[in-house]
Amino acid sequence: MLAVKAKDFAILIGVLMIVIMLIIPLPGFLLDFLIIVNILIAIMILLVAMNAREALDFSVFPSLLLIVTLFRLGLNVSTTRSILSKGYGGEVIETFGDFVIGGNVLVGFVVFLILVIIQFVVITKGAERVSEVSARFTLDAMPGKQMAIDADLNSGLIDDKEAQMRRRKIQSEADFYGSMDGASKFVKGDAIAGIIIVTINLIFGIIIGVVQMGLPVGEAFQTFSLMTIGDGLVSQIPALLISTATGIIVTRAVSDGNLGEDVIDQLGQNPTLLYIAGAIVFMLGFVSPPLLPVTMIIAGTAFFGAYTMRRNIRQATEEPMIEEEPSTAPTESVVSLLQIDSIEFEFGYGLIPLADESQGGDLLDRVVMIRRQLALELGFILPTVRIRDHLQLSPNAYRIKVKGNVVAEGELLLDHYLAMSPGIEDPEVYGIETTEPAFGLPALWIDEETRTRAEMSGYTVVDPPSVVATHLTETLKKHAADLLGREETKQLVEHLKETHPVLVEDVTPSVLSIGEIQKVLRHLLKESVSIRNLPLLFETMADYGKVTKDAEILGEYCRQGLSRQLTDQVKPPEGPLYVVTLGGQTEQTVQDAVQKTEFGNYLALDPEQAREIIERTGEQLSMFERYGASAVILCSPTIRLFVRQLLERYYPDVPVLAYNELLSSVEVKSIGVI
Repeated sequence: MLAVKAKDFAILIGVLMIVIMLIIPLPGFLLDFLIIVNILIAIMILLVAMNAREALDFSVFPSLLLIVTLFRLGLNVSTTRSILSKGYGGEVIETFGDFVIGGNVLVGFVVFLILVIIQFVVITKGAERVSEVSARFTLDAMPGKQMAIDADLNSGLIDDKEAQMRRRKIQSEADFYGSMDGASKFVKGDAIAGIIIVTINLIFGIIIGVVQMGLPVGEAFQTFSLMTIGDGLVSQIPALLISTATGIIVTRAVSDGNLGEDVIDQLGQNPTLLYIAGAIVFMLGFVSPPLLPVTMIIAGTAFFGAYTMRRNIRQATEEPMIEEEPSTAPTESVVSLLQIDSIEFEFGYGLIPLADESQGGDLLDRVVMIRRQLALELGFILPTVRIRDHLQLSPNAYRIKVKGNVVAEGELLLDHYLAMSPGIEDPEVYGIETTEPAFGLPALWIDEETRTRAEMSGYTVVDPPSVVATHLTETLKKHAADLLGREETKQLVEHLKETHPVLVEDVTPSVLSIGEIQKVLRHLLKESVSIRNLPLLFETMADYGKVTKDAEILGEYCRQGLSRQLTDQVKPPEGPLYVVTLGGQTEQTVQDAVQKTEFGNYLALDPEQAREIIERTGEQLSMFERYGASAVILCSPTIRLFVRQLLERYYPDVPVLAYNELLSSVEVKSIGVI
């Protein structure tokens, strides 16, 4: 912590000193020191930019660019003050000026102007344009990158931590290139300021030398031109290095190596090209004989480099073949094959457009929405859905797996629509007969031309992606209990503990273990009862968990606590709730057949009696069609669980409720007795 504070303090002092440089005159020796420091900083920034593997490796560059530019301008102000007031800017400036001018002022000006033109017109202008385009393209690409991350997350290719890291990186890239778009203006302004400062120093220096210092015009011109050009050089050389670093950063693509490695590797991919280039240079020597010694040296170097590259490439391709010997097999690749995904969606190659975004497929987005919808309906987050193509399936077929087992299958015609009849057939609506996969209703695959006619006739027309989404949704609802494992249960408990810590402590681990809580929740999900109201379920388990550990009995107590929720699930929007009840004799028969053991209770009903109850139930349920209502069976609380166990294989979608699971305010009308 102290080291961090010291760094922050040093940066703060440095920025304050830059501001002070703009106000307080500095002695010559301090100017020399700061000018050398400025050159050192510029070289360091250039080296860091060249060694960055991607732009975000130097994410502080936009802010650093502002500080360095301000530092250089502060030096310009200080050196200008010293030159105009004393006619002397320090040893560094005088050395640079004397070395470049070499006795000829015009040559010095030309060299300085060339440096300014290179920086301002070539490097700075190009870096500014690249920054602008990169910022715009990065912002435009953000939604697509976010969708790609969501797709990878839902398909199981990455986990939540990886997804969060990628999202942060995308946001950082957008912020970085947006900052660079503005920071590149600093470089451009610095180049313009350099030209203005040199002009001011020269013109006003000559005036001050002649008027105030009493120097002859020639001597004043010689003195101040020397200092002016030296000052311009010590300012523009670091500025040129910074501009080059800016251009490198904004043009840097993501790579596994730095700039030097990438240049060497990519230019050396094809040694034949270097042989050709060397041969052309060698031939130039015969065109101009005086250049022959130089061209022979350069061409020979090129040939030697090409030979070395070819030898390295040959060795790189041969080494893996030598190393491939029978040894310990990579067990990780084998172990990964044993992994079973909780949910898998496999499809034939003909259905690839469903998942391919480039072909307009939105299956990945639909899966995201399905998981969100089911999280609200069921009360827990389903595992990620692994989506993959399967060459062994027929082209238009798909299947859904839960825990490695196939639980649903279907077939689609991508260029058709699924039409379901309203009950009255229209002879003009024709197509390929099929069955709607989610609910098993008779349907037709119709083409685009027949679609309008079918909709006008009252048919329900659905496109193939919606058919798949509906089938997947209903399948996951049906197998929600199988998808709630102990890990998922623990996550629910941990989430509840954040808001209801006392309630969680009353239940686990002293009263019920995670495994026992899981069994209770799975008992509810098996009958499509949402567990979203987890605080109420835990209150019930806290009350009755000390009395019994039987998950089924605890589940029945929980159902009673969820009476309002169960009532809302079955009651119609208007009118009474139509039900079928169990007769007294039937209830007594079921009650007598319940066997109680130390491992739990089970129904041991005579096969003939069971068959008769099932047949009578079918007869009574058919009466619901007359009323246009959904079937509901009502019975006493003591046998509800066993009646459900008896009927679930034959009527899995028919809810079986106990009398105390319905609110007293609901109007109930019995239309039959079993």
